[in-house]
Amino acid sequence: MLYGLIGALSATLDFGVFTLLVRLFGIHYIIANCISIFTGIATSFTLNRNFNFKVKDHTSRRFIIFLTVGICGLMVSNTILYVSIDLIKMNSLVSKLLSIIVVAFLQFIANKHITFKNYSE
Repeated sequence: MLYGLIGALSATLDFGVFTLLVRLFGIHYIIANCISIFTGIATSFTLNRNFNFKVKDHTSRRFIIFLTVGICGLMVSNTILYVSIDLIKMNSLVSKLLSIIVVAFLQFIANKHITFKNYSE
């Protein structure tokens, strides 16, 4: 439940930054996506580490893993955006929402089982 709330907050921030960059500033959707996702990654890591998974050990290692998972998610997201916007001609905001849903699911699985696993087991 808490992961969902943190995810929703991070996704809302990601979507908001993306929307501002694309619609208000006219930045290309791939560049905007990179910026917005890294904003979401920083927020999500901090909140998940402190409130959801409540692990305070191995912070550097966990952040590197979380960032790696996030970069993989970024590549999936950019692919979804390219296919949906450039090839299928979908609206950029609808495409971004689709990418957030797909990537959030994949990242939850990876972060639960890799990033925030209990290293003492």
